[in-house]
Amino acid sequence: MQSSSQQPALSPHGDVERPLIPEAFRGFMSSYFTGVAIITSVDGDGRPHGLTCNSLTSVTLSPPTLLICLDERSGTLSAVRSCAGFVVNLLHAGGRRAAEVFASTKPDRFDQVTWERSARTGLPWLVEDTHAMAECVLADIKVVGDHAVVFGTVVNVEIGAGSPLLYGSRTFTGAPELDARSGGGISSRRREASVAP
Repeated sequence: MQSSSQQPALSPHGDVERPLIPEAFRGFMSSYFTGVAIITSVDGDGRPHGLTCNSLTSVTLSPPTLLICLDERSGTLSAVRSCAGFVVNLLHAGGRRAAEVFASTKPDRFDQVTWERSARTGLPWLVEDTHAMAECVLADIKVVGDHAVVFGTVVNVEIGAGSPLLYGSRTFTGAPELDARSGGGISSRRREASVAP
């Protein structure tokens, strides 16, 4: 039996030079169910910007860091760059309408939801549609293809109750075993804050 240090180097097999069809990759990713977030920020003139996003993951606990992926052409990305911060609004199952609104190009998106300024950064927090939120300061941005991978250091979180809104197979749904507890938002429940010193 070979040790790991004696394993032969991996070599490509098959026709790896042929590019993957984007639709095939999109279909593959659509089979992976995720939570749904709305990323919000403000531009240099203080105008709110936001979009629906399911490209979100934790990076490290020390310091608390997460990443999101945003289209390079996005006005929300421009706002994040401008103010060096953003809020991750995790939607509960009752937040589907907000997800659809912020997935659109409607100019009046913030007129169609209830929001307030967050405690630490003063950025838009969608209080009625979220079961949790995280305030982030911009740590780094790496551009990959037509998207930017945005790293944020988390400086505050608010956690409420409710079932998360999920997205997969190109549709929104709730977590089945939690649906009975969904809806209501953080504003209607006891808020629990975890604030970095």
